Amino acid sequence: MVVIWGSNFSAIKYALREFPQTSFNALRLALAAAVFLCAIAALNARRPRDATSVAPLTRADWQRIVLLGVIGHFCYQLAFVAGVARTSASNAALIFGATPVAVALLSSIAGHERVPPIRWAGFALSVVGIYVLVGRSATWSSATFAGDALVFCGMLCWSTYSVVAQPLLQRHSPLIVTGYSMAIGAVFYLMFSARDVWNTEWSRVTPGDWVGIAYATLLSFNVAYILWYAGVQRLGSARTALYSNLVPIVSLIVAALWLGEAIGWTKAAGAAAVLIGLALTRVRLPLSNEAR
Repeated sequence: MVVIWGSNFSAIKYALREFPQTSFNALRLALAAAVFLCAIAALNARRPRDATSVAPLTRADWQRIVLLGVIGHFCYQLAFVAGVARTSASNAALIFGATPVAVALLSSIAGHERVPPIRWAGFALSVVGIYVLVGRSATWSSATFAGDALVFCGMLCWSTYSVVAQPLLQRHSPLIVTGYSMAIGAVFYLMFSARDVWNTEWSRVTPGDWVGIAYATLLSFNVAYILWYAGVQRLGSARTALYSNLVPIVSLIVAALWLGEAIGWTKAAGAAAVLIGLALTRVRLPLSNEAR
């Protein structure tokens, strides 16, 4: 997931040369939702009719999936794309560096998992590393305030999306949860962007742009979202969220290999802080007598 999302920035930047942002995202969501729904249909067709091991989706489950679709796909995509367009990439990356902390707070409030002090230390060190990586070039001003606020709202939407999904993942597969929620989010997004999609000059889209769209859809949405939810299912939302802080590191490596951009000692130190922070979250402390 980290490798896919870390490389995705270059793929999106390449594809957006001829694509309006709204139409690009609408197409990605629609294609990814179609792939998910086809995969779910194929899985259901292969499953024996008398299979009882798969829990059916209840009315409460569908209500939560609709909430996931609205918050995690429709609102998140709107806020993130609009925010990045109005602020710098450094500001956006720094704001999203707070995702693990937001997820941990929300998860703790919801009672899904207890976050021990050493994991909070890992979160804090990781955020410091993100600041060293990208925050030193961030600029805070009235000109970027609207974009920063939108990116912050997008970060909260993504964090909420990760926490709200956790109870569903105890009974249903990541494919079911992701597929249905993305399909619902895609419907809302298509209704919102219908005029932009209609006015897009599709004849200007080059074969190379379609390759970028395919990467940003099949890998960034279909594969990476499944991996994200599989992580939430197995590791919990707080620990899974921390891995998102590795995305800037992969982006730096890809930029160095592909674009020849220098990394430097400062960015290497920031990357080391992120990795150490992640390692701290994996430390297993002995249980206290009360816990035993």
